[in-house]
Amino acid sequence: MVLCQAPCFGACADGNMTYMDLPFDTTHVDAELAEVREREEEDVARILSEKYDIPYVDLSLKQIDTDALRIIPEADARAAEAAAFAKAAKVLSVAIHTPNSQALNKLAADLAERGYSMKTFLVSRKSLDKAFERYSELSFATESKSGVFTVTEETLTKLSSGKLQDELEVAVTEKSLDRVSRVLETIFAGAFSLRASDVHFEPGEEKTLLRLRIDGLLSDAFFFDPATYHQLNSRIKLLSGVKLNVTNQAQDGRFSIVRGESQIETRISFIPGNYGESIVMRILDPEATKVSYKELGIHPKLLERLEREIRRPNGMLLTTGPTGSGKTTTLYSFLREIHSPETKIITIEDPIEYHLDGIVQTQVEGTKYTFAEGLKSIVRQDPDIIMVGEIRDAETADIAIQAALTGHFVFSTLHTNDAAGTFPRLVDLGADPKSFGSAVTVSMAQRLIRKLNPDKRKERPLTAEEKTMIAKVFEPLADKSLIPEKIETVWDPIDVDSYHGRVGLYEAIFMDDELADFLRDNPAENQIAKMASKQGYLTMAQDGVIKALAGISSLAEVAGAVDLPY
Repeated sequence: MVLCQAPCFGACADGNMTYMDLPFDTTHVDAELAEVREREEEDVARILSEKYDIPYVDLSLKQIDTDALRIIPEADARAAEAAAFAKAAKVLSVAIHTPNSQALNKLAADLAERGYSMKTFLVSRKSLDKAFERYSELSFATESKSGVFTVTEETLTKLSSGKLQDELEVAVTEKSLDRVSRVLETIFAGAFSLRASDVHFEPGEEKTLLRLRIDGLLSDAFFFDPATYHQLNSRIKLLSGVKLNVTNQAQDGRFSIVRGESQIETRISFIPGNYGESIVMRILDPEATKVSYKELGIHPKLLERLEREIRRPNGMLLTTGPTGSGKTTTLYSFLREIHSPETKIITIEDPIEYHLDGIVQTQVEGTKYTFAEGLKSIVRQDPDIIMVGEIRDAETADIAIQAALTGHFVFSTLHTNDAAGTFPRLVDLGADPKSFGSAVTVSMAQRLIRKLNPDKRKERPLTAEEKTMIAKVFEPLADKSLIPEKIETVWDPIDVDSYHGRVGLYEAIFMDDELADFLRDNPAENQIAKMASKQGYLTMAQDGVIKALAGISSLAEVAGAVDLPY
């Protein structure tokens, strides 16, 4: 038999034999055929790109940016036959296979609503399939650039049940290249699920403890081996934009976490320790600022007065309390309430924790732009309302008081124990007590306590000791109508899961002529508190006891936040 020598891949010239009948290995022929078809497909894509005037690209020759790819959900990408493969700021380079399809137009509109513009490139089916294959690698975040970290919906769903320890055990034992990213993403997803406000890494001699602050209390979450901790430390430093090689001094940084359609700011603090750097990550959830001031837990009588005070054309409202007591949230809720198109509001913060639309926000920057320097500049910007993140020194206090005296309303914070302590603190900073009557309108203080879950609490009678304590708390209250009629029972938690969320305890002192004259002689803090009690508003202790009697919280929670006279 003579084999056909024709270079064909179908029937031979005599019509009796095909290449399938040939007695030799045809693997190389199949490979050549596949290569020819791929070249033809790319040629067709080039021709179509010229026809539609869309740039052509071969993704087999390009690196696909997974951070760009994850911006378009896989289901949407497949429906539109489109995949993002590069990103520059808010411009997405998107590979498409079918121009002008309805699904593609819808995708472009969706991206525009999210602030992205789309630059399209025509590709072959092979190129598009290559991009789609990369979606399988996106089950965990691999973002490593400074400034942004993404938590995927898949991970959020896994952690929605709160099984953080189980998921971390799986992530830590993985051998993949993106293990550290997966561990960090799992930590953040768990923090979101558990409503944690802070994430702590505390290195010890043999292991590093991960702790989460939930509703104000720290709880142990996991232990990391030294190698994993050091890898996490480097990744967090890279994201935060701080120096990787500095371990013997404190550093502060920040980065954003992309969670679905929202972006959450994270503030990071590094301090040196015996066994490594202690890291604290503060999660600044923007949803916190969307809470109305009416939902903060302020007593109705105090709330009614504050609603009038914050609308004054000039003056100053100072809120005091320790770090983490909700001062910033309170001030932001006031700003949201009084903001209008006719009002110009400028803030100076360190750092800017939450972004508010329609408000000019500026940030302290070392010695170049301090609170004092910023205030000087802000006053020249013709604002109606100024918010100063914190009054820390004499110069800032003086300028803030001058601003309040010259037609501006100033919001700010101080670190004191209670509302009465505001005025001695200002004197310590060099302020003239004779100016308080004209400048300071309201002095507030606040604390946060955990709320009881209505379905996980039990009512019990008050003990004799508790009744005596409550009587002492309410004794100095001038407005006796604020005392609850029923003081017989109180509420306790059933188990460790009885608390959910937090509520504020508040007190305030309002400036009047009598108080202004009294403050001119720089009286002691306890004397100011006694004078202010005549105004008839609740102290934080009284506010806390009322909330405990109503079952909003427990006496134990209140006693942990304020002094009760047991």
